[in-house]
Amino acid sequence: MQDLSEEIIRLKKERNAVILSHLYQRPEVQDIADFVGDSLGLAQQAAGTDADVIIFCGVHFMAESASILSPEKIVVLPDEHAGCPMADMVDEVALARKKQEMPDAVVVCYVNTSAEVKAECDIACTSANAERVINSLPEDKPILFVPDKNLGRYVASKTGRAMTVWEGCCNTHDRLAADDLLAARASHPAALIMVHPECRPEAVALADVVASTTGMINFARASSAHEFIVGTEMGILHPLRKHCPDKQFYLASDKLVCPNMKKTTLEKVRQALISLAPRVDVPREIRERAVRCLDKMLAV
Repeated sequence: MQDLSEEIIRLKKERNAVILSHLYQRPEVQDIADFVGDSLGLAQQAAGTDADVIIFCGVHFMAESASILSPEKIVVLPDEHAGCPMADMVDEVALARKKQEMPDAVVVCYVNTSAEVKAECDIACTSANAERVINSLPEDKPILFVPDKNLGRYVASKTGRAMTVWEGCCNTHDRLAADDLLAARASHPAALIMVHPECRPEAVALADVVASTTGMINFARASSAHEFIVGTEMGILHPLRKHCPDKQFYLASDKLVCPNMKKTTLEKVRQALISLAPRVDVPREIRERAVRCLDKMLAV
């Protein structure tokens, strides 16, 4: 593995590439990345570099976001089959049909959506800024939130805003049940529970803190607590333990594994650098509409 990592570093320099890794990737993939973090933050970091090539170790919509923000760069997704089931739960045709039923609505999309869906929306949000985005919207306007019902209902409960919520979800986070957290708490009674807002409401209700992936890391680093139950995808355990080596982290359930996030391997990263494929390229007309959706969010 050491030889493979060294070859990736050499190829990266030859290609003037930047390697991005989402926090849910395999530990060895995170370790060879230039930047590790949340999907949109990674795309923004890559846009700020002088790299010619972006190798995005994540899933398809994340690579699309990088292409939207860096249209002049080559964007490569090491495994073309690394998709996001939640993002696939809404498409532009179904969304356009729903918009006809709600012509006055402000359409808010979670960044976990395709470029085509973003192009149909008024403003985007992340799990970290969703509450702020919703609070920025006119109070006299109805809101359509896509595609995550769990995040949408959580934000509605925090903001007090009525919203029509699309019936999508993250298959991985939606598996976490209240019983899983109760069992984890019984095993680790001194631990604080951290839960992602993509989880079911009954799981969120048991959390000591509800946060995005980066929010969980920041919370654990700042907290005086020494034990944490982690209610998000298992990949985050690696950066948590790196940032907080003196603290203990327990995965809330062994069901919290995203198979798509685990499709990227070091071998595929190496091949992506050699072949510069498979590429992700958002067509100009879609990109120009989608980037407005992201820009409105960034202006909030």
